[in-house]
Amino acid sequence: PQFWLPSPQNYYLATITEYHHFTPSLINEFRLGFNRDAQNYPAGDQKFPGLSVFPNIYIYELNLDLGPDDNAPQFTVQNMYQGTDNLSWNVGNHSIKMGYDFRKQISPQGFTQRARGEYDYSTLELYLQDAVPDEFLERTTGKVTYYGDQISNGAYINDNWKIRHNLTLNLGLRYEYTTVPYSERLQTLNAISNVPGLVTFGEPKAQTDAFMPRIGFAYSPGTSGNTSIRGGFGLGYDQLFDNLGILSAPPQLQVTVDSTPLTSNFLKNGAIPDTASAGSLDQETARALTSGYVPDQKLPKSIQWNFGVQHVFANDYTLDVRYLGTRGINLPVQTRLNAFSVVTPTNSLPVYLSRPSQATLDALPLTLSMLQDQEGDTILPAYEAAGFNGSYLTAFMPIGNSTYHSLATQLTKRFSHGLYFTAAYTWSHNIDDSTAEVFSTVTTPRRPQDFQDLRAERADSALDHRQRATLTLMYEVPYFQHSSNWFMKNIVGNWGVSPIYTFQSGTWATVQSVTDSNLNGDNAGDRAVVNVNGVPNTGSGVTALTNSDGETVGYLANNPNAQYIRAGAGVYPNAARNTYALPPINNIDLAVQKSINLSERLKLQFAAQALNTFNHPQYVGGYLNDIQSVGYTGSQVRNFLNPADSTFNQPDQVFTNNPRSIQFSMKVTF
Repeated sequence: PQFWLPSPQNYYLATITEYHHFTPSLINEFRLGFNRDAQNYPAGDQKFPGLSVFPNIYIYELNLDLGPDDNAPQFTVQNMYQGTDNLSWNVGNHSIKMGYDFRKQISPQGFTQRARGEYDYSTLELYLQDAVPDEFLERTTGKVTYYGDQISNGAYINDNWKIRHNLTLNLGLRYEYTTVPYSERLQTLNAISNVPGLVTFGEPKAQTDAFMPRIGFAYSPGTSGNTSIRGGFGLGYDQLFDNLGILSAPPQLQVTVDSTPLTSNFLKNGAIPDTASAGSLDQETARALTSGYVPDQKLPKSIQWNFGVQHVFANDYTLDVRYLGTRGINLPVQTRLNAFSVVTPTNSLPVYLSRPSQATLDALPLTLSMLQDQEGDTILPAYEAAGFNGSYLTAFMPIGNSTYHSLATQLTKRFSHGLYFTAAYTWSHNIDDSTAEVFSTVTTPRRPQDFQDLRAERADSALDHRQRATLTLMYEVPYFQHSSNWFMKNIVGNWGVSPIYTFQSGTWATVQSVTDSNLNGDNAGDRAVVNVNGVPNTGSGVTALTNSDGETVGYLANNPNAQYIRAGAGVYPNAARNTYALPPINNIDLAVQKSINLSERLKLQFAAQALNTFNHPQYVGGYLNDIQSVGYTGSQVRNFLNPADSTFNQPDQVFTNNPRSIQFSMKVTF
């Protein structure tokens, strides 16, 4: 049979039996034409057969993303009014500072996640047949303006108390009070959905106990002043960013839909329609449409402590050895309050490394269809009884935790005789149960695999870089520096060289099955099955095993020697978060400076800097010279973490190699 492939201005005709012969160049040509035409239409006027606007379509099998920017349209306006005053007072051995800070923020923003609809298919065949998406479907309707307006008041007092000439004590206390953003307080519109003892949609309460004490000391034993011992303890609070509130509007303003009554002709029949609830709703309808919840304000808390020794020797050298610890509490975690997993360690299908006998398969008591019958009801009984069964109730709950320990050492030679260098080495361990709370990356899932078991998420953090070593050197070439010949001094001489070497352990990522393995209605966090005797960093797909009635009762690993095995539907994934390490940074940068003294006051300096000087390919899944995170949200990287995909454990197929970058500069000093 022939099927039509929708395109903005024409149709591509293909046959199901031949679609596997699409070449990469043809797929890319289709993608570029599709996306180019999608962007050519004004917002709200894009043409797609059967739909009013372009959707975002993902076909995992082909690593194919179709449609316009799925983060657009959006806007942000920020206005900040601030008043501050600080006072310093020196009395005796005390140096006291105190101050007050007032801030008024006015911040209207527009962003409706998946406003056009996102529809993900495992195969191109399902898309061509216009079937209901089997991997993911979701649309948020009702384009509302979010107001992040809030008021913040802060006050502090700090005392540097010089107890002795070689001992100083630092004592401080800060207090902050920040109101809940205006639009988050509109949760009261959904008060009709309140269920005492279960969930209450009142106005979120602002935190009132944000006291931040700190204490530190500095001590220099003896009289030489060459050794310093320092330590400290402090507690601080972070701010919650507006994205969390933007994604949690009440159903009276916005509705997120992630299911459909359609069974076929999905796109032809309009997919998920752009219909939003507005105004008042009766209690039954409001509860069924509620998809967001804003808890009382509980700001992320950071507890920090450190202890270090610094020693100066041979006049020019300083050695630092420090221990640093950090504890994160009340970190926001994206979860679904009313959802649970059908599949558990004791209610799941087995995965075999070798094919069992048919008698063994026939004796298995559980089938995939039995589990899928249970999947139709993944709402917790208490919420289902109350009527919260039309959609999942997503909330950013302050339940996340993290722990960081590190030993940091640094040797510094101060600039003398034309040479300066710093050599540093840090061993650290960062553990958490949540890293990305919004859809900023697929390398570490934003939601727990099991919404009712956050403890199972505790693992090495995606931010954990166990080892980091750097060597920074500045060297002024001494030749002709003091020559009386202007040409020899300024043209031949006056050169400087600055190499930098960096080594850092690779970023951790989570191996994922790219399917809803535990049948809880979400595949964002479902991991893989680990074969403890498998060859490290190898992956395998699975083949369904059936009983004599044709029912799927288990799976067979296609490669029994693989470490990671894809968890098929109905299988309990036993892998932890972040067990796959991307390649490390092993990098050399080089800068060269040339100075020319044109006169006593006028000086020219030319510089050339080569990042990744030797053009060493480094597929690290991030930057070499910047700690800024990279948002990987496309299916290509997602499939790279799928043990059944051909690109698994091949970072060179999905990440940039961070090629050499050269930049030149000139500076005039006068």
